[in-house]
Amino acid sequence: MDAVVLAAGEGTRMRPLTSTRPKPMLPVAGKPILEWDLKALAHNGFRKIILVVGYKSESIINYFGNKFMGLDIKYVTQKDQLGTGHAVSLVKELVDKPFLVMNGDLLVSEQLIKKFLKDNKKAKTENSISLIKVKNPSEFGIVELKNNLVKSIKEKPDKPASDLANAGIYSFNKEIFSYINEIGQSTRAEYEITDALKLLIQKKKLSGFRCEGRWVDVGRPWDLLDANGLILDELKLKVEKGAVIEENTVLKGQVHVGKDTIVKSGAYIEGPVYIGRECLIGPNCYIRPYSLLLDKTKIGNAVELKNTIVMSKTNICHLSYIGDSVLGEDCNLGAGTKVANLRFDYGDVRMEIKNKLTPSGRKKLGCIMGDRVKTGINVSILPGRLIYPDAYVEAGSVVRNTIYNEGGDDE
Repeated sequence: MDAVVLAAGEGTRMRPLTSTRPKPMLPVAGKPILEWDLKALAHNGFRKIILVVGYKSESIINYFGNKFMGLDIKYVTQKDQLGTGHAVSLVKELVDKPFLVMNGDLLVSEQLIKKFLKDNKKAKTENSISLIKVKNPSEFGIVELKNNLVKSIKEKPDKPASDLANAGIYSFNKEIFSYINEIGQSTRAEYEITDALKLLIQKKKLSGFRCEGRWVDVGRPWDLLDANGLILDELKLKVEKGAVIEENTVLKGQVHVGKDTIVKSGAYIEGPVYIGRECLIGPNCYIRPYSLLLDKTKIGNAVELKNTIVMSKTNICHLSYIGDSVLGEDCNLGAGTKVANLRFDYGDVRMEIKNKLTPSGRKKLGCIMGDRVKTGINVSILPGRLIYPDAYVEAGSVVRNTIYNEGGDDE
């Protein structure tokens, strides 16, 4: 059975993180989202993977190549972002039947895919959709199911027919391509795979199966923090050979320290925490649970990190506090940079998503920072703020609104 992974979209709701990389390449627990998904597919016996790429595709191709974890990977380029239905149509001549399709911005477990495949085999179905039970049905594409036969699917309904959402994983035979040919453009000027599914539903040819296992839809920046925490909770972490842990340091709980990383005296690291290779940590810093530090990061004296993702080559200078935040690559935070992560009224932190203030549903949420950002000394950043790549924040500033780079171009 072949697997098709859709990884061509821009991920505009994840900006500024996706201003410089495709969403499936965002890091979770030391690896890109897409790597975790390919691992899950490989462990379920898949050997041929077709990656539909488009936006900043070179970062995906350069990272995975044509062979990865025993998988043979082929690439198909979706030059124009014309939707998921169009993306699936591009693999018509490359797949055998049946074949699996999944969205590349999901974070799913091996067990979830295993059960979906088992349910399909048991039911001997030709076309099917995976379903996940959700707390807020009005935020998802909701499926009405009867005896494993899909009766309807509605996007973000006001009155949901169930609490079962489209989980973004499908099993198709080649019949799906004829249905894709029949659909027109949606209101977003895209060809949606869900419109092809509705034609299958009319013919009573679409089955649905409830998922079991880890499933995270990384759709907004704060979802990345949730995904990172879930994976860190699952991993058995270790100190790699070649890491240097100086005296008078504390590593409490599950802590990963990569090769050639130096953890200086006085550091207190409370797991689960993942620290990559060639990092310099401390002295006298406090790294709290669910933090992720990628390769070649530097954490200065008396810095405190809490539930924060720090991408590679970023430097956080002394006397800084960063909480519930995501920082891009090659940033430099001047001494005394503080990120506030809690509102005075203890309300949900809101964040600007596609030019609209959006409730995060989180009481604590800090800053989302793109690549190569620089802050001067004693900068304060209010909760839920975005800073785009290559921006510079002057010393002593209070960041109250989204900051773009000087040219206003986030690409």
